[in-house]
Amino acid sequence: MTNPVSKTDLAQVSIVLPAKNEVDAVGQTVTKIRQQFPEIQILVVDDGSSDGTAKTAISAGAQVVRHPYSKGNGAAIKTGARAAAGEIIVFMDADGQHDPADIPRLLEKIHQGHDMVVGARQKGSQASVGRGLANGFYNRLASWMTGHPIADLTSGFRAVRTAKFREFLYLLPNGFSYPTTSTMAFFRAGYSVAYLPIHASQRIGKSHIHLLKDGTRFLLIIFKIGTLFSPLKIFAPIASIMFILASGWYLYTYLSGNRFTNMSALLYSGSVLIFLLGLISEQITALMYKDGK
Repeated sequence: MTNPVSKTDLAQVSIVLPAKNEVDAVGQTVTKIRQQFPEIQILVVDDGSSDGTAKTAISAGAQVVRHPYSKGNGAAIKTGARAAAGEIIVFMDADGQHDPADIPRLLEKIHQGHDMVVGARQKGSQASVGRGLANGFYNRLASWMTGHPIADLTSGFRAVRTAKFREFLYLLPNGFSYPTTSTMAFFRAGYSVAYLPIHASQRIGKSHIHLLKDGTRFLLIIFKIGTLFSPLKIFAPIASIMFILASGWYLYTYLSGNRFTNMSALLYSGSVLIFLLGLISEQITALMYKDGK
């Protein structure tokens, strides 16, 4: 089967690999990419590594941009996006999880008209059962917020159109949740997002992600981006719950004592205020994402 992506197309692509203390894996990863795509720009962003990550990456044939100290995975992604020369960026992990042979599949989907293509990890690709369950929950929650099916919200293997990705750099956190933020921002802006099934291998070395701490952070970021994406989907359910509680308490106090209490008044007022805040937030969000922002 012939590769549908030409060498001319590949010359317009930059591969960005954020790396921190990945001396055991980054050389193998860069070498595999370079063997398959000798003409492509490979940019390793060394996020303040204390080992030989930068030297190993350079020896393998990558360009290296170094942070003087560790700023976080998201900060490395932003540095790479600013430094990338290509019209399309492919983000990959430097730890050997992602197969460079999948790159043409992502690019082919981009050339079909999509603005972001995400490599969606299939069953058996998750590092642990707990992380797989957490990612499944994140996917369902984000799908509800966006109104679009999201196959893998947290995958770090994705191809994007450079100009459009740079529009959202100010939104991206410096930690490990840039995939979450960028995916939901692309959907909110009306850009086309597609998913391709991939298999992620076991990483080389120890993961820098802590399930409880970073999982809580992912959840908070989903809600944060949700308020930027579709505020009423956050505010309206809360307002509805307060309205139902107010009505239930009023019914109880009316039947038991024929009275309307301050608690009912507070809950009714709160539900109206929260709903109005949602409406105002919805209008502000629309202004943020209008053309020409």
